[in-house]
Formats: sequence, C-alpha cells, structure tokens
Amino acid sequence: MDRLQQLRLNMKQQGVDLVALGAGAHLAWLVGIRPHADERPMLLLVSQSYIGFLMPSLEADSVRQHTQLPFHTWSDDEGPQRALQELLHEANALEATSLVLDETMRADFAALIQDLLPNASRQFCESTVGALRLIKSNEEFSLLKKSALVADAAMQKAWSLMQPGMTEIDVADAIRTHFTSCSAKPLFTIVGTGANGAFPHHTTGSSAVAEGDAIVMDIGAALNGYPSDITRSAVIGNKPKNYDEIHAIVNAAVEAALEAAKPGVKACDVDLAARAVIDQAGYGEFFMHRTGHGLGIEIHEPPYITATSQTMLEEGMVFSIEPGIYLPGRFGLRLEDIVILRADGPEIFSELSRDPCVIT
Repeated sequence: MDRLQQLRLNMKQQGVDLVALGAGAHLAWLVGIRPHADERPMLLLVSQSYIGFLMPSLEADSVRQHTQLPFHTWSDDEGPQRALQELLHEANALEATSLVLDETMRADFAALIQDLLPNASRQFCESTVGALRLIKSNEEFSLLKKSALVADAAMQKAWSLMQPGMTEIDVADAIRTHFTSCSAKPLFTIVGTGANGAFPHHTTGSSAVAEGDAIVMDIGAALNGYPSDITRSAVIGNKPKNYDEIHAIVNAAVEAALEAAKPGVKACDVDLAARAVIDQAGYGEFFMHRTGHGLGIEIHEPPYITATSQTMLEEGMVFSIEPGIYLPGRFGLRLEDIVILRADGPEIFSELSRDPCVIT
C-alpha cells in the first residue's frame, strides 16, 4: 500500500473529509517533493477522490518537473481564492465537515481554507499524516541506517585529524567536508571543547582544543533526504577530573533507557529510566533536557522522549536516546544513539562505540 492509500484509509477510519498540507515535511513524506515555500499560498489538498495542488503560477513550471499531480494555479494579480474554490470543488470538499490542517503551515494559508469551509471542524495532522510518519517502513529503515553509517565515519575522520590548537570550527569543517564527500548534506556540527561542552546546544566557534579538554561532538547530515544524528565524546590527552565517572554514569543512563524502551511502554517511562540513573548518582540537576526525540525525514519529530510524554511506543518508531551531564565551567558529556523500536526492544543505527575516544 502506497502512502496516499495509507492516508486515505486512515482518513476513512478517522472520519476526515479533507487534509490540507503546506510545503513542509508532511507534504514531502506524502508525495516526495519539497516545493519552494514563501508568502504565496501553496497547498496540497487530499480527499477520498482527489489530490491536487493550489499552486502559484510563479512556481508551477519548476514544481512540474517533480510531480504530475494536478495544479490549480493562481497569479499575483488575481489572488488564490478562485483557484482554491476550484480545487475544493474538484476534491468534492466544499461541504467538508472534518478538516485536517498541517500544523506547520502559515496561519494565513490555514485561514484561507477555513474561511471557505466554515462548517468544518478542525484538527491537526497528529492522528493522520503524523501518525503514519511515526512508523517507519523497511525502506526508511535502510535509508536511515545508511545515513547513520556516514555519520559514524565523519566522527571517526574528525578524531583522526583532531589535535591541540585546532579550533572548534576547524573540527566542524573536517566533519562537514567528510559528509559532503559522501554526498550527504551537512545539517549541524556542534563541537564544544572544555567548558563549552557544558552548553548542550553550544554554538561552535573559535575556541581552541587544548590538552586535557573533553569535547562534545553532536553531528548530523542528510543522505538521500534522511538525516543522521549522533553525539560522542572525545578527550585530548589526559582526561579531566571525574571524567571516567561521568562517562560511566551517562552510558549507564543510555543503557537504562534502551532497556526500558519496548512496544507498549510510555515515552515518559523511558525518560524516567535514564533520568533515574543520573539522579541516583547525584547529578540530576546537571541533566536539564529531554532524553530523546523522534527522527525521520526531519531531525526532530515525534515521538518525543520527555518526562511528560504519554505517547505509547510502537514497533517501527525511530527516536534518539541522549542523556547528558553538564558541569558548568568544566565540561559536558552527552552520548546519543538513534534507535528503531523492534518487537523485542531497540536496534541502534550507529555501529560506533560509545567508549570515550582518547586522542594522544
């Protein structure tokens, strides 16, 4: 069953008449393209009988190279209302009573549809496209696995080049160069040396790597449209005081979360499993973020592994496990793996050890 068929079956089960998607990740997942998005309304509407675009004339020829779906075009001098009414008519949706709106689309785009469907109840994509995106196919697993292995190699390349005196930016450049050489598009390269590692989302800068520094490295790139995301720790020369202790605690938190993650378990219970290890070791105040996030065609997407999430984990979900401890003025340490949930527990995409890399 293709994705459009899956969506229509889901819509029927949910009693949804119409799904309206903006030019974002939901649309990309459904039809495999990412049209240019700006202030001109561009929407994809899906009903049981029709699928078609509200398309600015300015973009039509370019987008036509990537899809054969019907276009209902409009120009700057006439506005989108007529074309949208025609599209709704073709979709047999002018009397729709249940509408799903892409929660990431612009508010003024959503208002255009709601103005024309005043009797339609509104919900967002969580129970339709979002629910379908949560469960990864075998093809998506394969693409995510390939992307993860490229990130493993990029991390190892950086380790092989790293030496005292290099800046965080130098290290990040080496990572990005490796990604590019593998036809992967770099997405982020967090390199935090020494005290900078205590900032979970440190902005990689001109700080130089020095002897005795612990270095947090959180990197990712998109390969064939699917991202990687991995965090590891490296040390230059002698490890800082308490480093082995902190590393062991964080790794134990990862293992506890992996053990807790099973189909039918709530996401909050996985977060609790990781957090309990760090709390019991006396470092709870230094673990200040969630344990994980989902990953698919976006770096951050549901499910979110947080202390409050009631999401019930299901086989086929993909998410990160990434506890950390951040000691202000000293160093930080985060270990992150992306997993896919199987019937018997999580399978890790990366093949890179979580052991600390000591560079001498």
